[in-house]
Amino acid sequence: MAAHPDITNDTFLRACRGLPVERVPVWFMRQAGRSLPEYRALRGKGAMLDTIARPDVATEITLQPVRRYGVDAAILYSDIVVPTHAIGFGIDIVPGIGPVAEQPFRETRDLDRLRPLNPETDTPYVLETVDNLVAELNVPLIAFAGAPFTVASYLIEGGPSRSHNLTKQLMHNNPSLWHALLDRLADLAITFISSQLDAGATAFQLFDSWAGVLTPNEYQHFVLPASQKIFSELHNKHADAPGIHFGVETTELLELLAKAGADVVGLDWRIHLDDARKRLGPHVAVQGNLDPATVLAPWPIVSEQATNVLNRNARQPGHVFNLGHGVLPESNPEMLEKIVHLVHEYKLTP
Repeated sequence: MAAHPDITNDTFLRACRGLPVERVPVWFMRQAGRSLPEYRALRGKGAMLDTIARPDVATEITLQPVRRYGVDAAILYSDIVVPTHAIGFGIDIVPGIGPVAEQPFRETRDLDRLRPLNPETDTPYVLETVDNLVAELNVPLIAFAGAPFTVASYLIEGGPSRSHNLTKQLMHNNPSLWHALLDRLADLAITFISSQLDAGATAFQLFDSWAGVLTPNEYQHFVLPASQKIFSELHNKHADAPGIHFGVETTELLELLAKAGADVVGLDWRIHLDDARKRLGPHVAVQGNLDPATVLAPWPIVSEQATNVLNRNARQPGHVFNLGHGVLPESNPEMLEKIVHLVHEYKLTP
């Protein structure tokens, strides 16, 4: 496995490949975000997509948790709707709500609103941010994109949804249009992630946050082909970049998430890590999976639960410690610092 010449801490990459490590690597989803006072001070009250489009600010926000926590990987400060916003579909991030599409996807002609992404002209600020980060970081930078199902759900529903009724309606009532939509979104994800990897990122994560609303049969028939396309093409183009596949409430889909082609399957907190490893087998690494709400508890409880996650891995290679979802805004950064220290001090030899 080739390493980026400036990466002096490659523990995260080694763990993603299932290779032996000296200590368990750790990073946190949404580690660069609202829980950090320095983030709130820097970002102010501007629109999130505007902040992402400012490379100097996005660079600093990405670096903040690496400096504060000493985590073993950085993840680009961005959002899963950046590509669809950049090509002019008409989606924005509304404070307190999330991604909102004023004119949702409804019919075949809406496919014309999903033209191919040209990173050099559509998202040059992302490439500049990655370039800045590669010059600063001594740990891997994780590229990411939203998985086709999750992005499609925002485009179809017009915003966040608990039931995803409109999404499932299109999926079942017009499967040919559904597959055409997911294929376009897969191409967007491939181009977006590939551009970040070309610019110097060394791993990637595909976020399928809402895949857990599907049955295994629905996922296999309506979602898996598009996700497989993403992992296959990215692995062909970037063989040295491990890929992580993450979703919420996906306990019943774990094997399918791995089948999509992931090197690492991200686990939420609803499954014991050792049970997940038994199901996935020895050739798939895992990431997770402390309940984010546990971070809000007193340290003795946090310490006990974090150690429980580590113990359940039984010192096997192929474990990246993380939360089971993103850091909650009300989390105390000092607690996250203590978790990193605990994980790094965990003995990998009996």
